[in-house]
Amino acid sequence: MDDKAYIARYLEETTRISQTIEQGSIAGLVAVLRGVKAAQGRLFILGVGGSAGNASHAVNDFRKIGGLEAYAPTDNVSELTARINDIGWDQCFTGWLEVSHLRAGDALLVLSVGGGGPNVSQNLVKAMELAKARGAKVAAIVSRDGGTAAKVADACVLVPVVSPERVTPHAEGWQGVVWHLAVNALVQG
Repeated sequence: MDDKAYIARYLEETTRISQTIEQGSIAGLVAVLRGVKAAQGRLFILGVGGSAGNASHAVNDFRKIGGLEAYAPTDNVSELTARINDIGWDQCFTGWLEVSHLRAGDALLVLSVGGGGPNVSQNLVKAMELAKARGAKVAAIVSRDGGTAAKVADACVLVPVVSPERVTPHAEGWQGVVWHLAVNALVQG
């Protein structure tokens, strides 16, 4: 396939996602974030791989534009890797959240392609379990079947799969679309 055809296909897939993504789930995400802001809670944004980069960008937007206290554990690589070394990958986020005194009124925003599951992204799964145990809200922007996030989140935006070959780029790209929408919705009302 030549570049022009590939570009046309990718953009057509993006259009299809915009036409089929569940808008009610986005409204649910915004509602969770409004509740956290009203309670003067904190938003902890978790992601691995490309979603970790998205988490860092989202923290900036939620703090600077949305006026919501937000943090990403992946922004401190020294602490993150020390936790991985000392307690393991699967517990690296829970240890960080425990030191941050995660509590009711706070929320996690999980950015993930698959949402975590029995054999993948256990650090996200365990962080969501801790959040639920502490009474914090869980929100997620995920794809595929949503994994654990779709099962436990208070609000879960599922990015539709329109191309199995391009699940990851569409999921991670749409994380940005949805969080930018949510940040600006907080400002609008």
